[in-house]
Amino acid sequence: MRILLTTCSYQDTPGPHHELMESQGWDIVRERGPLSEQRMLELAGDFDAFLCGDDAITRAVIEKSLPRLKIISKYGIGLDKIDIPATKELKVPVLFTPGVNHMTVAEHTFGLLIGITKRIVDTAEAARKGEWMRVTGHEIYHKTIGIVGLGRIGKEVAVRARAFDMDVIAFDPYWPEEFAAAHQVKRCATMDEVLTGSDVVSLHCNLSDETRGMINTAKIAEMKDGVIILNCARGEIVETPDIVAALESGKLGGYGADVLDEEPPSPDHPLLHAPNSVITPHIGSRTYESVPRQAMKSLTNLINALSGEGECNCANGVL
Repeated sequence: MRILLTTCSYQDTPGPHHELMESQGWDIVRERGPLSEQRMLELAGDFDAFLCGDDAITRAVIEKSLPRLKIISKYGIGLDKIDIPATKELKVPVLFTPGVNHMTVAEHTFGLLIGITKRIVDTAEAARKGEWMRVTGHEIYHKTIGIVGLGRIGKEVAVRARAFDMDVIAFDPYWPEEFAAAHQVKRCATMDEVLTGSDVVSLHCNLSDETRGMINTAKIAEMKDGVIILNCARGEIVETPDIVAALESGKLGGYGADVLDEEPPSPDHPLLHAPNSVITPHIGSRTYESVPRQAMKSLTNLINALSGEGECNCANGVL
């Protein structure tokens, strides 16, 4: 059994997943992802399974991987880099790991928010250089945070926002009535209602044809002056040039993101140099606690699917 392992978080973080994988007796080939389609095509065809991160697993990659490829096991929950319709048509099961990283991503979201409102990144960097840059920041107390996507991560953000005494509004087509009532989350009928009513907008929706580029110049114009946007979902949900322009004009008070439309970004990526932006290198779920949970889930999914025994989380309905 030959396995392609590409996720760096899995490889770099200690935990029981390493011993369990080694005990399987597989031939494991390790690459440092996320891999491009070109690199995946170079590797495709010689593996029984992929244990992948955000690699480009396109139709061409899947077709070249057959007939040997049996399983794709995703480390994480985002499936937008995998051609799911092609996997269904070609009957390749896709497994994923829901419910393992929502708490740590929510914590990271608030790290970005506090970093922006208190100007922590700029002032800490200045202090390291011997500059005592005493700027004036903002409280988040009694501010309104609007959450787009009230799934597992969005709910954890709401819980933490209430702990900070923020007012919480949200939009999700699948509204969690009990949760919202318990945590005083006001339901918005549309995403636009969230955008117009928020001091902070936090994005926690999947990337799809409907959500790609949904935060753009037109939508930003609807928002309050000085609004902060947080993005721990996918970089492609926002139009990067529009975010940069709004930061430069002052319409946006800040942009905090753990994801970009190009990962890793080129050194001249505009968001790396935009004012009042805090960009982290897709590490929101990369903690010593969360990584072993995700790694063990992706691995046990793979073991169970290959053996035909035990439970596994299938994302495309093939199993």
